Amino acid sequence: MTAILVDSNVILDVATADPVWAGWSAEALADAAEASILVINPLIYAEVSIGYKRIEDLEAALAGSFRRDPLPWEAAFLAGKCFLAYRRRGGDKRAPLPDFYIGAHAAIAGFRLLTRDSSRYRTDFPGVDLICPR
Repeated sequence: MTAILVDSNVILDVATADPVWAGWSAEALADAAEASILVINPLIYAEVSIGYKRIEDLEAALAGSFRRDPLPWEAAFLAGKCFLAYRRRGGDKRAPLPDFYIGAHAAIAGFRLLTRDSSRYRTDFPGVDLICPR
């Protein structure tokens, strides 16, 4: 069974009933869950946690839905290299953003990536198979 890394924006869309994206994100999650293992990592967990006041509420929301994988060291290395390329292209962020780590994790692990924010991933991780709005 294939694995799909699920970006935090998709999970938060559903959890917060985002008026623009909740429908697309819920349908994409359901479709992905039918044929694949859904995966999150500690960075995705941290980003999703902002939508919850208590860790118990977050744990209840995620329970049974996602496999939790660590961030591979190779992904951290790749994230740094992609961040350096971003800076050389004129990017103004001073520290690697979670998107670089998430994209690198998908690339290193061979995961597909479910996200609604595809622009950075398409640019910095062109080999990652994206599931995103058309």
